[in-house]
Amino acid sequence: MSQADSAAEAPPTPARAELTRLSIILAMGWLVTNVGLQIGTLPLKFVLKDEVHLAPERVALFFAIGHASNYLKTLAGVLTDSVPLCGTRRRHYLLFSLIATGLGWMLLSFVPRSWNWMLGVYTVMYISVVFTSTTLGGVMVEVGNRFRAAGRLTAQRIGMFKAAELIGGPIAGILATLPFTVPATVGGALHLGLIPLLLRFLPKEPPARVNRDVWPEVARQARVVVKSRTLMGAAGMTFLLAAAPGLNTPLLFYQTDVLHFQKPFIGLLATFGAAAGMAASVFYFYACRRFDLRWIVSFSIVIHCLGALGYLFYKSPQTAIAVSLFSGMTTALATLPVYDISARATPKGSEAIGYALMMSVWNITNAMADVVGSRLFEVFGRNLTPLIWVDALSTLVALAAVPFMPAALTTREDQHVAEDATAAA
Repeated sequence: MSQADSAAEAPPTPARAELTRLSIILAMGWLVTNVGLQIGTLPLKFVLKDEVHLAPERVALFFAIGHASNYLKTLAGVLTDSVPLCGTRRRHYLLFSLIATGLGWMLLSFVPRSWNWMLGVYTVMYISVVFTSTTLGGVMVEVGNRFRAAGRLTAQRIGMFKAAELIGGPIAGILATLPFTVPATVGGALHLGLIPLLLRFLPKEPPARVNRDVWPEVARQARVVVKSRTLMGAAGMTFLLAAAPGLNTPLLFYQTDVLHFQKPFIGLLATFGAAAGMAASVFYFYACRRFDLRWIVSFSIVIHCLGALGYLFYKSPQTAIAVSLFSGMTTALATLPVYDISARATPKGSEAIGYALMMSVWNITNAMADVVGSRLFEVFGRNLTPLIWVDALSTLVALAAVPFMPAALTTREDQHVAEDATAAA
């Protein structure tokens, strides 16, 4: 037997076994919570449309307001890092946020079908969603640093998000045909069901105390971030990439009121888009190591414009599948450079705050773009075609800013890192 064969058959080391166990737990956390959100969100949109009788603009505004805590995610991170809850920095934050999310979904199905009641409950519930995500992210970083597996765990996280779209889309479409109590209960139960698993297998924590040094450090890093011309330039570019009037909510109204698609089929279309997005992510993994970011961003703008124009052919179930595949690919190729820009633009030593700022710009702009797109959809008499042209042409405006991207963002950073690693070896 060769030495390689002996090594392959040798039992895993305790460290490797523990990393595998924690990786599985984190993967389950990302997957189950995101499937739960998928299952609850699509039926909720139909409730707002068909039972509360909201116009497209109001549906988009509902989620823009409801996700307000997501725009301030950095504060949740600072709290979980510096202010222990019941003596721990992770365990009890996860416990209480999962309970609040699970019960929040169930409560949402029982409150009166009105804007004020549903928005109030959803907004409060989503705070717990943000804390769950932030706390899981904190555990992921700790495990990644401990075992030098940050890259693998980050890739796993993104993979679980896409897997949740693949799984949750069809289930959400089917459950949307039932009373909202059913999908809300299922989504809530998935969050509650995670509690025993996470509490049993998460790493044990030593008793934690309030870290008062964190807040002055956050203030210092915030000053560094604001003074960074590179980061501010990248934030402006991110805004332009996301600012085109969105098709998200108008498309739901077009699918149901004009094309008369059934709810299960609408959920299935999300699966096609997610699968295409996963394929595009693999392509970007290799492309970002070979091409200047300025060219990648230019390409992503053009391809995103073409993806928007594809909706001109959105006329039947067959063309809807084809457009969903194409749009899923182009949306991923437009989104991935934003993450790339965000990572490259953050000042050294302020990575978490800088990256969170970039993601906040992206999230807020996307939410407002959906509101504006929904408003234009109403102005155009719920005719999707003019909105498609507005979305596509306004996307191209961002091309004018590409030549002005800071030089620090356009270096072939991934290639340099690979070369440096090879040289060091």
